[in-house]
Amino acid sequence: MGRTKGRGRRTVTVHHVRAAVHGAQRLGVDTAPLLQRARIPPLLLGDDRARFSPEQFARLVRALHRATGDEFLGLGSARSRPGTFAMMCYASLGCPDLGTALERGARFYRLFPGGPHLVLERGGDEEAVFGIHGRLRTRQESQIVAEWLMLIWHRFAGWLIGRRIPLLWTQFAHPAPPHADEYEQLFDCTPYFGGDRTAAGFEPRWLSAPVIQDEASLQALLRRAPDGLLGRSEYGTTVAQQVRHALAGGLRTGGGPGGRRPGRLPDLREVAARLAVSPATLRRRLDEEGTSFQRLKDQVRRDAAIGSLRATGEPLEELAVRLGFSEGAAFHRAFRRWTGMTPGAYRLTYGRTAE
Repeated sequence: MGRTKGRGRRTVTVHHVRAAVHGAQRLGVDTAPLLQRARIPPLLLGDDRARFSPEQFARLVRALHRATGDEFLGLGSARSRPGTFAMMCYASLGCPDLGTALERGARFYRLFPGGPHLVLERGGDEEAVFGIHGRLRTRQESQIVAEWLMLIWHRFAGWLIGRRIPLLWTQFAHPAPPHADEYEQLFDCTPYFGGDRTAAGFEPRWLSAPVIQDEASLQALLRRAPDGLLGRSEYGTTVAQQVRHALAGGLRTGGGPGGRRPGRLPDLREVAARLAVSPATLRRRLDEEGTSFQRLKDQVRRDAAIGSLRATGEPLEELAVRLGFSEGAAFHRAFRRWTGMTPGAYRLTYGRTAE
């Protein structure tokens, strides 16, 4: 990984890592070596504050796929053989538009006993709904598989048409989990829990968008899996997403000759000016989306700090200043709150010299 690549990328909560290994453990797989291979200390799974890089999580998922021989990692009601998702993708490529592709993909999975019951509901001019029916083995497994299915199908739908599809709402048929605040970041809309189904709504105009991908681009996507589906392109479809993009961009691009000086976290006034609104208007719009500038700034700080500690040798003092902390001690306290580790310990464990 290069020095700046990955800065500002979102990190993964320990809750997702625990869920990923749960099915394999139930199948009798020793997951400790798999965690260590992904550079995730098994003992860190006991810390609710721990967070991990997308690369760590992707390595773990690939290792779990191999160990379980199951694309659902042992969490589904029946095994999904390796290659099932790829064949569903190939079946969807020949469709003229997104709506047809989603319906074909849903029919494909219904061919398999125990497969997810996916449904596309065309609601006229109001909205279209993509939903997941039925339950899995346990409540815990239902929760994580439903979350991952919604996430991957949203990413896959956007990939098919080359556009990120803004969701109007998401609803989950389970109580709010401990990491409920992460859902808003994952889906860019306010999530609702404890509903009668798991589903997401979006504008129906997206169903007529043409499928633009081909076999060559699909092969590239599958080679990157799960990175290409767990990650995402930034389209700035909400004010919060535009703010995140501006904050992360400020950290990536510095001033000075050739832009070589490290970037700096812009403040509220600077971000508002970039978005051509007043600071008060920006605050109000973020509040309407259920978030705040400070909350987004902390998220970007956290992910940028993790990216820098993993991929660069940037001195801790300089990193603290670049992230907008008044002193190194404040940065240390914040980082420990985010991850359960000090910045120095994190770099020793996950930095380039530890790879």
